[in-house]
Amino acid sequence: MKYAVISDMHSNLEALTKVLAEIKARNVNEIICLGDIVGYGANPDEVADLVRREARYVVRGNHDDALFDEISFSMINPYARAAIDYTRASLSADNYDWLGKIPMTERFADLLLAHASPSEPREWKYVFSEADAQMELSSFDEKICLIGHTHVPVIFRKKISETEVRELINVGSVGQPRDGDNRASFGIIDTGNYTYENIRIEYDYKAAASKIIAAGLPSFLAERLYKGR
Repeated sequence: MKYAVISDMHSNLEALTKVLAEIKARNVNEIICLGDIVGYGANPDEVADLVRREARYVVRGNHDDALFDEISFSMINPYARAAIDYTRASLSADNYDWLGKIPMTERFADLLLAHASPSEPREWKYVFSEADAQMELSSFDEKICLIGHTHVPVIFRKKISETEVRELINVGSVGQPRDGDNRASFGIIDTGNYTYENIRIEYDYKAAASKIIAAGLPSFLAERLYKGR
């Protein structure tokens, strides 16, 4: 099976629309979403509609969780809290209910899906360093764990035996990249041979930024789309 893997859309309709078009051109079997469907951007309801329609597997991100959980809400920065307040006022009742039912993790085909970390999915830990990753790689039994959260695409590996390697793959962010490359990031994984490809694609970030300003959201959230930071 060939899966497209998206994460951290953050209500960026322009980025998600472009990514979904690219995914369809690549003839994948199904789409996996690793969470943070909402937050930061100006189109939470439209993005939630698309993810509901297109993704076969979806797990919950911390911004999705912040809609419902006061602890998760308190852990995000003031810009993000402003965006969550905007999101609450913008979502349809159906999408709000759907977001509240998304699981924290999913397992299938020797894959583990989590938004932030496999060891403690709801602690929203950031896996940036090799040391962080090696601890996480010891916390699951599947061949591959797919994550997002940091908005930085990267692959960490741990040798399990002479013939077996376990991988922790961060697919980056569709809607708000933070690795200095402002192109949308997503991945394609083939479970026939367990190969992975990270893909970057340009989208109309200026239009997405203009919508953020027009919605009255913090200008910082628009400015970072230009820089990929």
